[in-house]
Amino acid sequence: MAVKKFRIRITADECKGCGRCLTVCPKKLISRGRELNIQGYYAAVVENPEGCIGCGSCFYQCPEPGAITIFEEE
Repeated sequence: MAVKKFRIRITADECKGCGRCLTVCPKKLISRGRELNIQGYYAAVVENPEGCIGCGSCFYQCPEPGAITIFEEE
């Protein structure tokens, strides 16, 4: 049986920089960006999207619908 692989994507312009996803990621893949998004926030960025284990912690903690998406790769 093949090991499932996941990838996380953060839509910077949807992020309000609350930092909740940063604190709950067990792999510490998410950090605060250095550039302002169109809303004027320092959006979260993913350092290593391939390292995602698909736990969904960041997705469930995020108050902004559509800001974080987790994909299962084939």
